[in-house]
Amino acid sequence: MGAVSGQVLRVTVTGGAGFIGTHTVRLLLEHGHQVLVVDDLRHACGQAVPEGVPLVAEDMASPAAREAMIDFHPDAIIHFAAQGGVSRSLRDPAADALNNVVGTVAVMRAAVDAGCSRMVFASSGGAIYGRARRLPSRETDRAKPLSPYGAAKLAGEGYLGMFERTFGLSYVALRYGNVYGPYQDGTGEAGMVAITCQRLVAGEPPQITGDGGQTRDFVYVGDVASANLLALTAAYRGPVNIGTGTPTSIRQVAAALAQLDGSTTPPLFVAGRPGEVRSNFLDPSRAARQLGWSAKVSLQEGLELTLNSFQHRG
Repeated sequence: MGAVSGQVLRVTVTGGAGFIGTHTVRLLLEHGHQVLVVDDLRHACGQAVPEGVPLVAEDMASPAAREAMIDFHPDAIIHFAAQGGVSRSLRDPAADALNNVVGTVAVMRAAVDAGCSRMVFASSGGAIYGRARRLPSRETDRAKPLSPYGAAKLAGEGYLGMFERTFGLSYVALRYGNVYGPYQDGTGEAGMVAITCQRLVAGEPPQITGDGGQTRDFVYVGDVASANLLALTAAYRGPVNIGTGTPTSIRQVAAALAQLDGSTTPPLFVAGRPGEVRSNFLDPSRAARQLGWSAKVSLQEGLELTLNSFQHRG
């Protein structure tokens, strides 16, 4: 987008009151950037938007959100706002498409009308690739999503390609692994680390779906925020995996959290989810080449930081 290191950018963050958005907004401010948050607050993480940062509490597809983004004249937009949850998307695919496709296209249109030159899109490495024929998954692999949520993320990438070709909107789609960390919602149906922390703090045993042998690429939210920041000014355009490149089983994560908590209660096993992907992890080499990014926080350190945040919530 032509920005140079040290340049102050005007950045609109949609979903900036949510889990990943909150960490990213704080990092943007630490680097001196000016930020506008647009968030309908349905998935707010409970942390206040930092003082001095304007918040527009509107749906992404609303005229008010569009006008606010245009009036702000952002150099870049980081788009997190979405309805999360694979299971939720399977129950109501139409609602998922309305939120995650129509809302995303509305943000792209506002970006063009605002003269914005760069968009960073929060995509999904966990949901886009489906049952990968080879692991780790690479950006050149064919995407075969198994859920409306994954299909919506893939559609968003498709629209971004069109907006780049037609309107010149430069973009990068960050395909996150399983992001975890402080401020994640532990009361929902997604986010195994947060749910386990919530249960442990409540004195309940970890809950494991299936046999717990499913593997995922767990990446700490602070590392993800760093990737978002780097993607703002990188020259690269297109999809980029954001993960550790290391598979870890659900059972391993539950055991590590229980040990950190001092819990000796055996985990509670429940029926697995139909159609669940058995193994998924990402090749992060493109992120290293194109963004200069790699995961810095070890899983053990990240789990400790996350559990500690749940133990000290108000």
